[in-house]
Amino acid sequence: MQNEIYDEKNGLTYMLCGDYYLPELALTDIEPTYGKYGMLRKSYLQEHRKAKYQILLLQGKLVEHLNQIDAEARDREEQLVKQMMEKEGITEELKRQDNMEWTRRMNTLCHDAEEMILTEMIYTKG
Repeated sequence: MQNEIYDEKNGLTYMLCGDYYLPELALTDIEPTYGKYGMLRKSYLQEHRKAKYQILLLQGKLVEHLNQIDAEARDREEQLVKQMMEKEGITEELKRQDNMEWTRRMNTLCHDAEEMILTEMIYTKG
């Protein structure tokens, strides 16, 4: 019997321990530093894409995936808000003239951008 077997289907290496092959799992040094969108993605994977969640977890790529999704989502949100501000004509001048109106419109924009992010990036099969 071989001491070590590599499974190409799941990318794991198995070590012989007695009569059984056990997966060789190691903790990575990547700290879970993901933010709001990373946490939302994690919850979505745990509840609706359980197989993908388990694969990422076993391969040690879950935290990397969540950090990547979080960073991309925050960048996309910033980009969307800027584009929507230009389109809607929300400027610093409006902020000085009518602060409450500027705040109302910005809150609406931020909410709309967040909804787009959730639909496009967080709650997807990919």
